[in-house]
Amino acid sequence: MRMTEVSTERPLPDNLDAERFVLGAVMSDDTSFLQVAGNISADDFSLEKHKRIFLRMLDLHERGDRIDRVTLANELNTHGQLQSVDGVSYLVSLDDGLPHLHNLESYVNIVKEKSLLRRIISVSQDTINRCLTQDDNPKEILGAAEDAFMKLGDANTRNALVTPNQIINEYEGGINSFLDTSKRIKGISTGFLKLDEMTGGFREGELIILAARPAMGKTAFALNIAQHVTSNLKSPKAVAVFSLEMSNESLLTRMVCAAARVDQQRFRAGYLNHEERSALQEALYKIVESPLFLDDSAGTNLMDVHSKLRRLQAEQDLGLVIVDYLQLMQGRGRFENRQQEISTLSRGFKLMSKELRVPFLVLSQLSRAPETRPGDHRPMLSDLRESGSIEQDADVVGFIFREEVYRPDKESLKGTAEFILAKQRNGPTGRVKLAFLNRFTKFENLAADTGDDVPFE
Repeated sequence: MRMTEVSTERPLPDNLDAERFVLGAVMSDDTSFLQVAGNISADDFSLEKHKRIFLRMLDLHERGDRIDRVTLANELNTHGQLQSVDGVSYLVSLDDGLPHLHNLESYVNIVKEKSLLRRIISVSQDTINRCLTQDDNPKEILGAAEDAFMKLGDANTRNALVTPNQIINEYEGGINSFLDTSKRIKGISTGFLKLDEMTGGFREGELIILAARPAMGKTAFALNIAQHVTSNLKSPKAVAVFSLEMSNESLLTRMVCAAARVDQQRFRAGYLNHEERSALQEALYKIVESPLFLDDSAGTNLMDVHSKLRRLQAEQDLGLVIVDYLQLMQGRGRFENRQQEISTLSRGFKLMSKELRVPFLVLSQLSRAPETRPGDHRPMLSDLRESGSIEQDADVVGFIFREEVYRPDKESLKGTAEFILAKQRNGPTGRVKLAFLNRFTKFENLAADTGDDVPFE
């Protein structure tokens, strides 16, 4: 079907009876106004006269006056709007045929749904008009459309206030399960025991920021977690990795060598013995069979990530999303500065994680401040590069730190690393000591954490 064949002559979606019943219900019982005003605004009404009536109701309520036919007619008349809403006779007719006041929530929902459809049409029509005039860059048009639709989705998914009783009633297993810690929903295990103890695992809807200076191993750390999640014997879950820095082949090479504990340099050079080849083959078979999904598309943006994840989630039990890394992404549309752009991206990932109910592990760069800081080079929250709202949006912020990078001459530091839990919205902060096997670009638990009596190497 050609674009010129698309009909634009159909009336916009509305339900005038639902709009009348909402306004009529308020006039019948003005205590219901708060229920209405808490869910819809004047712009949600399709008729201009309904918008004016609702705004005058709002004026009366804010002054503490009663809302009925007499007070409303007087308020409209004061603003010179009584005739424009077809007079007192129309106000009287608003509650004609009103079925039941207890259906008010249903009427409000209908008004909201029709309003959302009209807003979607408006955004779509504006996008079509901009495309037809060809005055703007296509990327700018797409960016504006993406931003507009994400705002519509955000506004539409706001949840109502709930009571503790509602929370318990909706909790699977009721009050006994709610109080039984063994039955509480736990997060996705990272494979790092001390980190899991401190965080309870990565939980659905969380935005986890993993930051480090270059060559500290943030990509390796993320891939180690991805491998653990997809290969969990009890409950393997799918992991989606969006890499804007490395190719799919490079990512797979890292993961195979880390799993097989084979030196990457020896693998690339081709100097492998029989044991190493066997280990690589076994590791590759396991990874091939695991629910791991990689994407190295150039120019990936929020809308790309969202659409791909929606399709993947329809087919797989998605457990974790990894983005490597934030500063390499480009936001759609125009931004006053790079900080504003990064803030938009971090907010977008947070909203996406809540909508999809999946934890997002987003990698980020740090400024040079840790390197220039005298004495202790450990990163801090203020070191987040182009931070903007990154710290605000994130539920967890962690840093990878390897002191051996700054003090290569000290033997006792070789093979050691720290995960610095700098922020956790729902738990403690602190440091987790880890082992780092540089040859395999692999992080592991310390032997003491696992209860083993022997080191890993």
